[in-house]
Amino acid sequence: MRLPIILRLAGRYVRRRLLQSALFVIGVALGVAVVIAIDLANNSASRAFGLSTESITDPFAEPPFRSYLTDVRVQGEASTAFEGLAAFIAEPNTVLISSRLAERYGIAAGDTITVQPAAEQIAMRVVGLLEAPDAASAEALDNLLLTDIATAQEIVGRPGTISRVDLILPDGYDLAPIRALLPTGATITTPIDQQSALGQMTDAFELNLQALSLLALVVGVFLIYNTVSFSVVQRRPVLGILRSIGATRRQIFGLILSEALLLGFVGTIFGLGLGIIFGRLTVGLVAQTISDLYFAVDVQRVAVDPFTLLKGAAIGLGVSLVSALVPSIDATSTPPAGSMRRSTLEERARRLILPITLGATALIVLGALLLQLPTNSLFISFGALFAVIVGGALFTPVLLVAGMQIATPITGRLFGVVGRMSPRAVSRSLSRTSVAVAALTVAVSVIVGVSVMIGSFRNTVSDWLDTTLGADIYISPPQVTAVRATADVDPAVGAVIAQVEGVRTVIMGRSVNVTAPDYPDLPPVNLSVGTADVTGASREFVWSEVGVADYFTALEAGDVVMVSEPFAFRRGIDQQRNSLTLLTDRGEVTFRVIGVYYDYSTDQGAVLMADNVYRQYYDDPYVSSLAAFIEPGQDVNVVVDRVRTALAGSELITRSNLTLRASVFEVFERTFSITSALQLLAVVVAFVGILSALMALQLEQTRQYGVMRAIGMTGRQLWNYTLIQTGLMGITAGILAMPIGVALAIILIYVINVRSFGWTMQLTLSPLEFALSFAVAVLAALGAGIYPARRLSKLVTAQALRNE
Repeated sequence: MRLPIILRLAGRYVRRRLLQSALFVIGVALGVAVVIAIDLANNSASRAFGLSTESITDPFAEPPFRSYLTDVRVQGEASTAFEGLAAFIAEPNTVLISSRLAERYGIAAGDTITVQPAAEQIAMRVVGLLEAPDAASAEALDNLLLTDIATAQEIVGRPGTISRVDLILPDGYDLAPIRALLPTGATITTPIDQQSALGQMTDAFELNLQALSLLALVVGVFLIYNTVSFSVVQRRPVLGILRSIGATRRQIFGLILSEALLLGFVGTIFGLGLGIIFGRLTVGLVAQTISDLYFAVDVQRVAVDPFTLLKGAAIGLGVSLVSALVPSIDATSTPPAGSMRRSTLEERARRLILPITLGATALIVLGALLLQLPTNSLFISFGALFAVIVGGALFTPVLLVAGMQIATPITGRLFGVVGRMSPRAVSRSLSRTSVAVAALTVAVSVIVGVSVMIGSFRNTVSDWLDTTLGADIYISPPQVTAVRATADVDPAVGAVIAQVEGVRTVIMGRSVNVTAPDYPDLPPVNLSVGTADVTGASREFVWSEVGVADYFTALEAGDVVMVSEPFAFRRGIDQQRNSLTLLTDRGEVTFRVIGVYYDYSTDQGAVLMADNVYRQYYDDPYVSSLAAFIEPGQDVNVVVDRVRTALAGSELITRSNLTLRASVFEVFERTFSITSALQLLAVVVAFVGILSALMALQLEQTRQYGVMRAIGMTGRQLWNYTLIQTGLMGITAGILAMPIGVALAIILIYVINVRSFGWTMQLTLSPLEFALSFAVAVLAALGAGIYPARRLSKLVTAQALRNE
């Protein structure tokens, strides 16, 4: 069956303009791939977290609750769950692990492995392997150890205690009798509520990643619009002829949209595959960040959600069609006679400068108004952010015209005749160059804004560490997350450290998670306990009822606490609403909040309590970490070695103040590594946009370049002519990106960051960051101009002057 003539014409054009078609496909593919990759990484990490919350405890109680505990292989022989698990009940320190985990680490049934629940290592014998019946069960079992409850209690040092009891209840069951039986400090919750509360910890983080990925897609929109516009411009004579011989507006409209849909479909297919590849690379960064900042999550595979692929496909095809809509309408709105004149489009582009500038102003005003709304909605915040970015980019045409007028005498003095011609060529082709410059502007403004945000955050954290890390030496057990040490450490270690030569004072701390009954929908409370003030009375406060030097004395005096800024933000705590109820081992106790302090260790916030108050309400003999102050004149590295010697045989980690500080910034850099990758992808898309624009200009103005060669312009002059144009486009994009980037940084720091994490950061503007971003704009433009310039320098005059 023959295709309609319009579709055949579309396919023929795609084949004839293969390079431009490829650039279109690349733009769509990269935009879709970034969105897919971030979605897959977030979904995979969330899935792994969801499975990890179904942690395994007593194997004899678990099978009704965990369907994957049905097939156990003991010493290489398959058996029923009960028979296999009963094989190790009589032997202490035995464990079952999944067959996939065993395969990954080369462990066989009968081998001995070493585990480290706190500061000491314990040897355990693997008596069997669990065979998962399906992929979901394999993920749930992966990275988990299964043992009987008595052994577990002995290993973690909590004999006779349990952490939870699982129940299967009929629908509508009255929970009152069960609540009446609960001991003090216990609560009833559901797995869904628990997972939902913990899942809130990463919601803002994941939403921020998705928003940054969409910025790369915004750059792709400019690229697609550019490419489709150029295809219309190059074929205006052909389209005019088609109209003259009877083609209808609908057919011309269908021709342009068909090409965009065809290329968008190809780009989307490539983008889906590339997104899965990017997702496999990205999931490690996302999982590492979540493990560093929130909770340990082990992602062994990328979970490809069909909905994510459908969403990516819809975005790719939708963006292609929407971006092609304006050029398609333009192709049908010009009469046949007008379409034969090349000047028509540029005249229209110049007439549109004022409306576009007014539209840009309106978008920025809209963004500013959205930011003033009394809401913590991140969707509205990001909507305002996108309005400001796109509005700023729409100033490109007016700035390009003004900039080229200013640049003409300068480039004329530097490069002579070619220098005077180049700026005029840029402003003469405004319909093409302005879109390419706008795409580059968006990409570079993202670099500026995110770089300023990261630099401001880094400086704020650095200042915070100066006031928080008051001790000289820090001792803690190995920890799963990078921000909190929660393992159990014998407090007798403090006395050992205090006897070390050169140690003046030892402060012990305890970090635990407790429940705040008034906030059931929020994650557990991070409770930080100290025997004394480790900051040296230099802690900074948002507000405090007591003096800075006296705050810890006030904490020791009664039932009062202090909370961190993010904690107060998430729970609406201020000087009027200043009470917090915690579930303790003595029941619910209400504490008065006497201050809010700055803290950047966790975006979930923390509660600070004195050790004597904590021990009064909680039956907990352990500490989590220790801090030591050394005698004046002592060498901290020498004392660190002495402490390590005193603690030989334990697994406690001893670090100096400087070492701990360096490790904090290692986590900081890992946290923002994926952000840097997204910035790079946005620049790559913009680079493709500039290249596409230059290739289209070269194709359209081939006859003009042929005339230049015919009247004596050399190949080298044509080379310079092209590179000066791209350099000016890059400079314009770099200049316009600076104020947009600063506006982006201000919104990220003072609005989105506060609404996402509750942190207050100080804006820091570094000249180096602006210089590097400007250099990226110029170098990206010049790099994109090399290939077109090289082609022009080898232009054959006779071929260029032939009629099309």
